[in-house]
Amino acid sequence: MLTRTSAQSLTGQLADRFSERIRNRLLPPGARLPSVRECARQQGVSPHTVVAAYDQLLAQGLVEARRQRGFYVRDSGPAAGPPPDSAGPAPALAPAPLVAADASTLIRGMFHRPSDKPQPGMGVFPPDWLESTFMPAAVRRVTSGKALQELSLQYGEPAGDGSLRRSLSTRLAAISVPAAPEQIVTTIGATHALDIVSRTLLRPGDPVMVEEPGWALEFARLEALGMRILPVPRKADGPDLEVMERYCTAGDAHKPKLFVSVSVLHNPTGYSLTPGSAHRVLQLANRHDFHIVEDDTYSHLAPEHATRLCAMDGLQRTIYVGGFAKILAPNWRIGFVAASPALIGRLLETKLLATLTSPALFERALAWCIDQGQLRRHAERVRVRLDGARGRTVKLALAAGCTLASEPAGLFGWVDTGVDTDALTQRMLDEGYLLAPGSLFHARRPPTTLMRINFATAQDATFWKVFARVRDQI
Repeated sequence: MLTRTSAQSLTGQLADRFSERIRNRLLPPGARLPSVRECARQQGVSPHTVVAAYDQLLAQGLVEARRQRGFYVRDSGPAAGPPPDSAGPAPALAPAPLVAADASTLIRGMFHRPSDKPQPGMGVFPPDWLESTFMPAAVRRVTSGKALQELSLQYGEPAGDGSLRRSLSTRLAAISVPAAPEQIVTTIGATHALDIVSRTLLRPGDPVMVEEPGWALEFARLEALGMRILPVPRKADGPDLEVMERYCTAGDAHKPKLFVSVSVLHNPTGYSLTPGSAHRVLQLANRHDFHIVEDDTYSHLAPEHATRLCAMDGLQRTIYVGGFAKILAPNWRIGFVAASPALIGRLLETKLLATLTSPALFERALAWCIDQGQLRRHAERVRVRLDGARGRTVKLALAAGCTLASEPAGLFGWVDTGVDTDALTQRMLDEGYLLAPGSLFHARRPPTTLMRINFATAQDATFWKVFARVRDQI
């Protein structure tokens, strides 16, 4: 709460609070600030103080006043087009205007935590969950003796460290994805792998099908490359095939070139693809000639029998993307892409143009962790701990009056709060908590009562008590 001090007035404190959120994109362009009376009630100050604070934000060019409508965060980028008419043409004919900065809400939250409290909106495990003794041992091993100079003083293999690619090939074979070491290119994280695929296969203006709700960063990344986003509703068994069919038959000018999918433990719903749905998706891709990039970021948390498009297709039309930031070491930034022999050379060329190579030291250390079985045992321990956290979090969420929009699975829960979660997010920031409102996971950011929670960081009873109190005030 704001406090009366001689160092700064209440007006200055309030203006600074909104200013920081706007600059860090926690209040995205176009967001409406609370009304003067509502803000005064929330912050425990007079309406005069709020008006003075909003005037400071106006003077800084951070907000704009709209007559009889209130104050809105100023959008310095190009104006988005009007929303489509629900009775208008097929979805493929209506490009979805996105606001790339919205995705940075969650990304910035990873680096600028609003407090030292557990953050249920975060997309990663708490650091103490990932602590281990084998990772330092792996680094010491690859940096001892002459290895440090050999790996540091020259460029590594363009496709990535050979020992890691051999380890990855063996690991992919265990989940029935056939990829020789020569069919694998390492990357600086899974997001970099997705970017390499997009830059290789697509050109600005190309239509791309993306699951919705989906990863906010993927919408923003494709928009920044100039692609046309075609949202595909994600259901419990897989993507909505009827919507995909409509996109594919809307005419050559609107024909999708790529489909981006998280088949296993989908973010944010936790859904996993069924064999029947996977078979029909592959049939559609063959019939309409588009590629599928399968983002398997959460593979380490998934059951061994999980259905994967790449396993069924054998990397013919499919491209596999994986990474280790979620389960092992976020700052090692190691990912990879596996593809057919005909395509992998093109992907490698794109990597070379952007990054030349990738860091052999950490790649060699990761290969050791995989080969020694350390990564497998570590993942097993995390899964057991996550199962317990998931059970506790579900009980707390239900007790707080929420409902589950999907069956709890994996790292994330898709929860219905009963109130607008964009408004709820701003109120919870005042309490020191960063939420992930459901609108972030849609191309058009529609108002929604849903939010994504991280089971590992949302098992705090205090958070749910604060949540219930704030929600009941909205």
